[in-house]
Amino acid sequence: MTLGKIRRHPRTCPLLLATFLLIVSVQLVNAASEYDPYKTLGVSRSASQAEVKRAYKNLAKEWHPDKNKDPNAEDMFIKVSKSYEILSNEERRSNFDRYGQMEENQPLGQSQHQGFRGFHNSFYFDESFFHFPRSRDFADSKYLLHHAQFNSDVLPDSHKRPYLIKVTAEWCFACIHIEPVWKETVLQLEPLGVGIGIVDLGYERRLAYQLGAHRAPSIIGLVNGRVTFFHQAVVREHLRQFIEDLLPQKLVEKISDDNYLSYLDSWQVENKPSVLLFDQVPIVPLLYKLTAFAFRDYVRFGFVDQGETHNTRLLRQFNINTYAPTMLLFKEDTEKPVDIIQAKGMKRQIMDEFVSNNKFLQVPRLVNQQLFDELCPVKQFHRRRKYCVLLITGEDQAFLPGNKAFLDFASFNRKDVLRFAYVYQRQQQPLCQALLHNQAAVSPQVVIIERRSHAGKVMYRSVSGGWNGSEEDKYRLHEQLELLQKDPTYLSSDATLPELNNEMAPIFIIQWMNAAYDYIVQIYDDLLYSNWREMMPILSLIFSALFILFGTVIIQAFSEPGENKPRKPKPKEQPQTEEDASSRASTSSRPPKKDFVEVTELTDITYISNLVKLRPGHINVVLVLTNASKNALLRKFAKEVFSFSGTQTLHFSFLNADKHRHWMPSLLRSTSDAMQSEGHSDEDEESPDYAGHVLALNGHKKYFCLFRPVFTGDDPNDSSSETSSDSRRKSRSRSRSSSHSRSRSHSREDGAVPKRGSSRATSIEVHHKLDRLGLWMERLMEGTLPRLQVPAWPSLSDSTNSFTES
Repeated sequence: MTLGKIRRHPRTCPLLLATFLLIVSVQLVNAASEYDPYKTLGVSRSASQAEVKRAYKNLAKEWHPDKNKDPNAEDMFIKVSKSYEILSNEERRSNFDRYGQMEENQPLGQSQHQGFRGFHNSFYFDESFFHFPRSRDFADSKYLLHHAQFNSDVLPDSHKRPYLIKVTAEWCFACIHIEPVWKETVLQLEPLGVGIGIVDLGYERRLAYQLGAHRAPSIIGLVNGRVTFFHQAVVREHLRQFIEDLLPQKLVEKISDDNYLSYLDSWQVENKPSVLLFDQVPIVPLLYKLTAFAFRDYVRFGFVDQGETHNTRLLRQFNINTYAPTMLLFKEDTEKPVDIIQAKGMKRQIMDEFVSNNKFLQVPRLVNQQLFDELCPVKQFHRRRKYCVLLITGEDQAFLPGNKAFLDFASFNRKDVLRFAYVYQRQQQPLCQALLHNQAAVSPQVVIIERRSHAGKVMYRSVSGGWNGSEEDKYRLHEQLELLQKDPTYLSSDATLPELNNEMAPIFIIQWMNAAYDYIVQIYDDLLYSNWREMMPILSLIFSALFILFGTVIIQAFSEPGENKPRKPKPKEQPQTEEDASSRASTSSRPPKKDFVEVTELTDITYISNLVKLRPGHINVVLVLTNASKNALLRKFAKEVFSFSGTQTLHFSFLNADKHRHWMPSLLRSTSDAMQSEGHSDEDEESPDYAGHVLALNGHKKYFCLFRPVFTGDDPNDSSSETSSDSRRKSRSRSRSSSHSRSRSHSREDGAVPKRGSSRATSIEVHHKLDRLGLWMERLMEGTLPRLQVPAWPSLSDSTNSFTES
C-alpha cells in the first residue's frame, strides 16, 4: 500500500506544479499591468509633449489635495505627478515603451527583476538581501536633476552659489557605501546655501556626459559654470573643504586696526557698500564666504577676528559685543554704520536679508547697464512708478563740493519712489549726450528720469540752472520733485538712451589670462588623476591649434620662395614706365591679395567648371588682361565690381591673354554674324591688345555680353614722356597702327568719345580702361545689354579651330 501511494504522487505533481505556475503568471501579469502612466494621464502612446503637459495640468488641478477632499485624492495626485515625470522625460518614456514600468523606470533586465516583486514579497530572499533599496529615497527625489532643468536653472544659479552634485546609478555598491556620508554632508551644507543635486547615470546619460561623468559614483562641484571633480576620500570634512576650495580666494578681506580705514574709504572707487563681520573664530566661516560669493557684485566683505590683540581699537570704536557674532554695514559714512545685526546663531536667511536690503549706496555711480536696470527699474504699473534723479558731474576735485551737496540732499529726501545716482560725463558720454542734446555740460546738471521700456525709452526733464550744491539749487530741485509727485506729466521730454559702458569690466588680456588659468588647472587636474576620457576634448583642441599653426608655417615656407623669385631681365628691353615697373613686380599666375572681391583665373583646369558647365542662371564675369597690365587691372576690376559681389549668381574671373592669345579671336570669330551687325571688322578680331575687355559669359545658354575699354589718352605725368626720342617714336607708331580700329570700337561704348583733335589721345591708359565698368555692370544686372550668341565655347588650347562642347 505504501508503495502504491508513492507511485501515485508523480502523477499529481505535474498538475499541481502547472497550477502553481499559472497562478504565479497571473499575479505577474496583474503586477505588470497595474500601473500605466498613459492610462493615468488619459493620453495615447503617440501623444505629444504638449498633450501630455496639458493632461497633467488638468489632472493636477482636479486631484490636488488642497482642492479635492476625496480620501484618495493625495494618492491619485502622486500617481499623476509620477506619470508626468516619466512621460515628460524622453529617455524615461522610451525606456517605459520598450521594457515597461513598475515603480521607477529601469533599464533592460531590471524591469524583469522587479516583475517578480509580488512573488518575492512572500519570501525573505529579495533585493533587501543585498541591501538594495526597494525604491528611491523620497528625500533624494527633490534633488534629482534633468538636462533641461540643469541648463535653465542650475547652471545660471551656479554664479550665485556653489553646487555639490552626486552622480549615482542603480545596482551600484559604491553608491550605497557613500550614502550615509552624503546625507550627513547634505544636512550640513544645504542650510549654509550650497546647492545639492543628484544625477542618475541610467536615466540622465545626456546630462552625465555634459558634466563629464562616465562612472558612478562621482561627486562634482559646480561654481560659475565650471565643473570640478572630487577625488579624495568621501568624508564629510573633505566634502566641506572641497566646496570651500571651489570659491574664489579673495572673497573676504582680513581687516585689522591697520587697514580698516582704507577698507572703509574705498567705497567711492569700488562703488559698493562695505560689510564687516566680527567673530571669535580665527578663520572666516564658510557661511560668511557663501554670502560674500552671492553678493560679490554688490557689496565688499571684510572679517575681523575678535581674539587677536591688534584689533582692540577697531572693537572699541564701534563698541562691538565680543560674546556674539556682529555684522556692520557701511555706505558713504565710514564712521557710522547704516545697519547692524548681532546673533549667536547667525542664519543664512538673516544674512541674505541683511545684505540685500543694503546692497546699494545711497547715491551710487552708474557704472554699467545692470546697475542702472536694478536701481531705476522700468515702469510696469501706475502705482509702482519710480523716478531716478541723476547727477551728471565730473571726476576732478572741483566737482567734489557739488557731489557732496547732492549726497546730503539725497540723505534727507529718502522716498520709495526716488532713486538718486550720478555719472561721470567722461565715462558715460553716449548717455550724457542723449540727455543733454549733444551739448557738453560746463557745470554739473541734474536730470529727472522715468524709464518706460527696456529698449531705452525714457521720459525726463532737466533741472534748470544746473547744480552747484547751493541752498538755492537744493530748493529748486526739491520744488520740482514736489511738482512731479503731483503731476506725472511734468516730465515733458523723451529720449532713447543707449546702453551704458561697463566701467568695471576687466581688460581683454586679464580675461584671456583668467580663461587660460582655468584651462591649465583643468588639464593639471586631469593629468594628475588620469582622467583621459574627460581630458580628450581639451587635448584635441590644443593639438588641432598646433597642427593649424605649424601647417600654416610649413605651407608659407614652401610657397613664398617660388612667388618672390626674381626674374631675369629680357634682352633689348624697352625703358619701363612707372606703371610697367609696378605691374611687372608680380608676374606669376597667382593673383595678388585683394581686399574687395575674390577673382579666380581661368585655366585649363577651371575652364570647364567655371564656364562650360556653369549652372543655369549663373554668369561668369571675366576680365581679359596681360602680364604687364595684370596688377593695375585686377585692382581696378575689384573696385568696380565690389558692389555686385554679394549676388549669388555672379562669379568673377580673369583670363591671361598672353597665355591664351587665340581664345579671344576665336570667340569673336564664332560670333561673326553678330559682330558684323555691329560693324566689327576682322581687323578688330586680330587686334593683339585685348587687355581691359570684360565679358559676361552665360555658359548654359551660350551667349556673352562684351565690354570694351575706355579711351582716355596718356597721363601728362607719365614718366614715358621723359624717355628718349627713339622710344617716343616707337610708341607713337604703335598707337597710330591701332588707333583706327580702336576708335571705332570705342565709339560704340556709351559716352566714350575719343578726342580726335589731340595727338596724345591715341593710347589707352591702363588704370583708366575700366572707368565705366560699374555702369556696364548695372546694365548687365538690368538685362539691357546686347547678347552675342555662340555655337560652342572655344577651347583654351592654341588651336584656333578647337571648340569645347558643353
